[in-house]
Amino acid sequence: QVHLMESGGGSVQAGGSLRLACSASGWTCGRNFMGWFRQAPGKEREGVAVILCALGSALYDPSVKGRFTISRDNANNTVYLEMSSLKPEDTAVYYCAAEWRGALNALSSDEYNYWGQGTQVTVSS
Repeated sequence: QVHLMESGGGSVQAGGSLRLACSASGWTCGRNFMGWFRQAPGKEREGVAVILCALGSALYDPSVKGRFTISRDNANNTVYLEMSSLKPEDTAVYYCAAEWRGALNALSSDEYNYWGQGTQVTVSS
């Protein structure tokens, strides 16, 4: 059984930083993708950043590029999201996702088989 455990959410002021972590059990990333998505109240879930574990190649949504960095620790099957220069519009529940199906854009939330429970990130102005 695959389980994704997220940690690291919280509340910060605009301009601050947070680090999210997602540890996977029951599944190994290998040559697949893991990543982060978010959903703000009243909005659809959107892709934030994903990483191809074998190569470390990353894709970012333009709204976070240059502010967020995704990385992975393959030995521990863990993916991180370093978030800096946070803005109030980054406020959302952040979800970890794993195992891209490969049909569409890897930043599409419709393309992942496994999901974590989500962790709240709140950025105040």
